[in-house]
Amino acid sequence: MTDTAPNTRRFGFKNILAFLIHPRQGVERLAADDKPAWLMPMLVLSILFLLRTIVSGYLQAHAAAMGQAALPADWQYWTTDMQNNYMQAIQATQGPVFVYVIPAVIGLAKLWLGWLILGGLLHLASTLLGGRGSMRSVLNLAAWACLPFALRDLVRVVFMLIAKHPIASPGLSGFGGILFLSKVLASVDVFFVWFAVLLGIGLRVTDNLTVGKAVVVVVVVLLIVLSVQGGLGTLSASLGGMMITRPFF
Repeated sequence: MTDTAPNTRRFGFKNILAFLIHPRQGVERLAADDKPAWLMPMLVLSILFLLRTIVSGYLQAHAAAMGQAALPADWQYWTTDMQNNYMQAIQATQGPVFVYVIPAVIGLAKLWLGWLILGGLLHLASTLLGGRGSMRSVLNLAAWACLPFALRDLVRVVFMLIAKHPIASPGLSGFGGILFLSKVLASVDVFFVWFAVLLGIGLRVTDNLTVGKAVVVVVVVLLIVLSVQGGLGTLSASLGGMMITRPFF
C-alpha cells in the first residue's frame, strides 16, 4: 500500500541547524513544500526569549535588592525627573509580576505581532517589485530567517550568567549620539545582519526576485521596522507616566 499521508514533520527541530548553515537549500525546501512551516522556529524563538527574560529579570531583581541596579544605556539622555522616576520605579516594581510576567507577555506579543507585520511588509514590497511568492511562503521565510535572534538570546543568557548582571547596552546602542539613534542601534548587531542576509536569500527563491530587487525589499522593510522600533522606544523613554515599566523593557 502506498503511503499518501503528508509529511508533517519535514521541518522540525532537527532542520534548524541545517537551515542556518545551508540557508539556500533550506529556503528551497520551504518553497517546494508550500505548507505552513513557521510554528517550529517561532516556538524556539519564544522559548529562548522567555529564558532570557527569566535570567535578566532575576539578575535585575537581585541587583536592585543589593542596591546595585544597572542604569539603562540611554541614561545620559534622560531628564532629572525621568531619572528620579526610574529610581523610584526600581523600588516599586520588584514583584514577580513586574519582573517576569509583564516583560514576558509584552515581549511575546511583540515577537508574534512583529513576525506577522514583517511578513506583511515583505510580501507587499516584494509584490510591488514583481515578486511571485505567496503570503504563506513569506511568513515561513520570516519565521525561519529570525532564527539568528534565538541564537542571540542564547548568547546573551550565557553572557549574563557568566557576568552576573543584565546587558546594559545591547547591539550598537552605545554608539548612538541621540536617544532615537540609540534605540535604533540597539537592534543592530551581527545577528541582525545575518537575519537580513537570510531574508535576501529567501526572497530570491520564494518570490523569484533578482538580487537587486531582493536587496531593495530587505533594506526598505528593515529600515521601516528599525525606525518604528526607534520611535516607540524614544516615546516610551520620554513619557514620564510610563517610567513604572521602563526598567524592564
